[in-house]
Amino acid sequence: MRALTLEQARAWYPPDDIHGYGHIRRVYALAMQLAQAEGGDTGVIAAAVLLHDAAEANPNQEGRAAHHHASAAFARRILEAEEWTEERIQAVEHCIRAHRYRDRREEPATLEAKIVFDADKLDAIGAIGVARALAHAALSGAPFFAPPSEHFLRTGQTEKDEPHSAYHEYAFKLRKIRERLYTPTARRMAAERHALMERYFAQLQAEAGNPMPPVLEA
Repeated sequence: MRALTLEQARAWYPPDDIHGYGHIRRVYALAMQLAQAEGGDTGVIAAAVLLHDAAEANPNQEGRAAHHHASAAFARRILEAEEWTEERIQAVEHCIRAHRYRDRREEPATLEAKIVFDADKLDAIGAIGVARALAHAALSGAPFFAPPSEHFLRTGQTEKDEPHSAYHEYAFKLRKIRERLYTPTARRMAAERHALMERYFAQLQAEAGNPMPPVLEA
């Protein structure tokens, strides 16, 4: 059984900082930091991190809604080729399937899965999280700020002709992440990142000239 490396992961991702290799490199560093503090099987954690978004490089993927399942299947093929045991392959698959924020059907049940989830979500908040949200909006042709509808705030679904701005992503998802983290270490790390992100999006709204109260609390 051979361990996976960051260098191998370069071949599985585009060279971007949103969901590409830059994201993987940062999440890997965060996951190793969490594992050092919390414990867990670092081999399983590392493999899950390096493969958790790998289906992004698969041209047959049907969008990000099911990317965690596509990535888990891709991980199995890679790990079988590296002669991993079935038990450890299943452990990695669970980490990958359970890392998606918007899919609550498979919650992280192992320490390894909780660490992978937390490391991935820490990269979605703070200064990096803000930069990723803005970059994604720009690449999608969406605005940085638009006022979210009450329907969107309740359901996460935009109304007709309502753009999904970077502020929408903050209002529905990013501001709630710190409360979803599993490990004490990740929760401590999230505090400063959350505060910075909250201040940024409040200022973004103010500069956009929108009179609605800022969305601050989860």
